[in-house]
Parts: sequence; C-alpha cells; structure tokens
Amino acid sequence: MSFDLRRSLRRLKPGRRTTHLNRRPDDALPFVSEKATGGPELLLDTCVYIDVLQGRAPKGVKTLLVARLCNHSGVVLAELTHLFGRLDPRDHRTGSVLAEISAMISDIPAHRLNPPSLNVLGEAGILAALATRLAGIDSGRKQALLNDATVYLQAVEQGQSVLTRNVREFDWFDQLLPSNRVLFYRQL
Repeated sequence: MSFDLRRSLRRLKPGRRTTHLNRRPDDALPFVSEKATGGPELLLDTCVYIDVLQGRAPKGVKTLLVARLCNHSGVVLAELTHLFGRLDPRDHRTGSVLAEISAMISDIPAHRLNPPSLNVLGEAGILAALATRLAGIDSGRKQALLNDATVYLQAVEQGQSVLTRNVREFDWFDQLLPSNRVLFYRQL
C-alpha cells in the first residue's frame, strides 16, 4: 500500500485556500430529529459513546443508533482506551467509569470496528492543518483536530455518515471537503 500525496493535494487544494473558515449556522446543517431512522450507515464519533454512557444522548440519537448500522473507528477506540491511562486510579469514580467503558468496548462487534486507511491518515493531516490555519485554532488542539479529521475522512471513504455533537470542527471539514456525510446532534 502507498499514499498518493499528489492526488490528495489536488483533492484538498491546501495551497489555494486562504479564506477564513467560519462555522455555518445551525439551520444550514443536518441535525438528528427525534423521528430520524433510515439513511446511510453511521460511524460514531467518541462523543456519542460518552453521551450514551452519561445519559446525555437525546432521544433522536438513541433511535438512530437502533435503526441504523453503527460502525466504529480505530481512532475512536484509541480515544476511549486513552482514558485507561489518563484517569487517576486514586479517584473513587475511576473504577466504575473504566468498567463502563470496558463493557462498551467489549460490545463492539469485531466486523464493525475498522482502522482508517493510509489514504485517510495522509489526507487527515492535510485537512486538520488546513482547518487549523483557516479557522485560527489554538495549536493545543492539534491532536484532537487530527483525530476528528481522520474520523471524518474514514466515514467519507467508507460511505458512512459521522454521528457527532462536535459541530464546529466537523462543519469545517465538510466545508473544506463537502461530502454530506455528517449528522449532528445536541447533548441533553
């Protein structure tokens, strides 16, 4: 396998983009409705798992998770397992939080968990850096933005829609590389 940098540069055109990137208004974006059911398979962003565990996922999201096929990214798996090293074992809440995350990860069907391709990884670096430059993002968010760009491009490549409440960043990606492959929601 190899990565075709020239193809990706032609597709993303980072050298031609100089206009400041702003988030579009909510009424211009696709949000989950309470009656949402049919549509493409989903690729779940990390926030979906957290919101479901914390009881903050709205009814429409819960309905959608039952109605559509849900896919899982290796990037999101890494973000979830990151908590096993990050959370303080001396905190009395850590054990129960990690037990819930462990159970959730165990419930992911192996055939629905996929890593991003080399093409996705290569283009995610360009897309994340482009969004950082054009939106004036703090460089302290570079890794999170890179992870989000990877999830976005993985969904596009696999013909899935990303389900996320991370409106700002995923809207930027969809403006830079329009795909109609994002579905947003608001946390309860």
